Amino acid sequence: MAAGRHSAGRGRDERPPRPSGSIANEQRLRALGTAVDEHNGVSRRTRKARGPRGPRRRRVLVISAIVVVGLVVGLLGGGYLYARWRFSLIPKVKVAGEQQVISGQPFNILSIGSDSRAGLTGLVARQSGATVGAAAGQRSDVIKIMHVDPATKTISILSIPRDTIVTLLANQSLYGKFNRINVNYGNGPSLLAQTITANFGIPINHVVQVNFAGLINAADAVGGVYLDFPYPAKDPYSGLKVLHSGCQLVTGFQALAVARSRHYYWYQNGQWNYDVTSDFGRIQRQNAFLRALLDRVKGIRNPLTLNSFLSNVPQGITLDTNFSLSELVGLALKFHNMNTNAMKTYTLPVVPGNSPAGSVLFVQEPQAEQLLASIFGTALERPTNPPPNTALQTPMPPLPTTTTTLATPTHTTTGTKKPASAHPSTTTTQPPEGLQYFDPVPCTPR
Repeated sequence: MAAGRHSAGRGRDERPPRPSGSIANEQRLRALGTAVDEHNGVSRRTRKARGPRGPRRRRVLVISAIVVVGLVVGLLGGGYLYARWRFSLIPKVKVAGEQQVISGQPFNILSIGSDSRAGLTGLVARQSGATVGAAAGQRSDVIKIMHVDPATKTISILSIPRDTIVTLLANQSLYGKFNRINVNYGNGPSLLAQTITANFGIPINHVVQVNFAGLINAADAVGGVYLDFPYPAKDPYSGLKVLHSGCQLVTGFQALAVARSRHYYWYQNGQWNYDVTSDFGRIQRQNAFLRALLDRVKGIRNPLTLNSFLSNVPQGITLDTNFSLSELVGLALKFHNMNTNAMKTYTLPVVPGNSPAGSVLFVQEPQAEQLLASIFGTALERPTNPPPNTALQTPMPPLPTTTTTLATPTHTTTGTKKPASAHPSTTTTQPPEGLQYFDPVPCTPR
């Protein structure tokens, strides 16, 4: 007879199911990160959990101590050294002005997409302009601030368009007092992070840099990303070429081309149509690409695939020196079940205008301050060097109202069409937040 609610209890050999939200080897992963940090002299305070009292509590402590010692010995013999070695291969950079993360509290990661072609070779190098006519130095073509809240297990991403004009903290003899935000990245991430805090009051806790090679390697390490293109698409500037519609695997240079595309064309009704939203459209497509990439990373189960991912990540990706292995492990454990569709994405409200630096985007107030307060809450600081308005004055932004709520991104269903022969131009107004109907979206192959 089939076992029912009155059947015999579970045998001693049968293991109880893992609690909801846990994953295999979770304790091992946590111990791994802690062991690496302790070996490197990084101490982290942890909150003591209340346990059973009396003899039972002492018995649990003894058993736990034996298990921990066994884990550390095992890790030292293999996994520990391997993980430490892999983590050591990721380039690190010291970022001045970072604020320390408070355990259990929200924190902000500045994600910088660099246009550096370093590390590219062969056909990919030629396709991306790394050899002939390549731009010198590096600029921050992508500036995203990821607001991570461990308590609610939510991530909100704020994108700052690269042409947003800000008050410069340095190099004013070269670029003037006001210029585009991406000029701050030429000498590294410190000045860019400090400029963001000074202009917008956003505290930066960590920095991640990704160049062209890093994006390609990350996508290829997970076997590519799946994107559904409603229509064939191309971008003669980024090299994007999608010959047919539907859910398809995007790898290598085409993954980079999707993320870089700001002159996007789609083929509909017998003609090529042009997306006039330029950098705004690129930001939304980057967000879609990021969701697709996270979906793939979350699905890694094969040890060989995991090893490939760890092998490729160091190439083209840089972390700040305060990012520890235990912190990365903790993030992975905390968000391994996150629904990427629930991840909120926003773009800083701006309006176009002219300045001594040329055609730029001015921060739009009070909409910008209201949005920042909604995302970053009480952690948002008052700016010390606010960005200029269209009159090139720098008034303090208005205090946000107490009734501010985080606006829900909208998804438009119509788009503006333009013949492919027309000269690409930037939109005159910021489009609604969200993907246009012709943009690719993450998908699952059948």
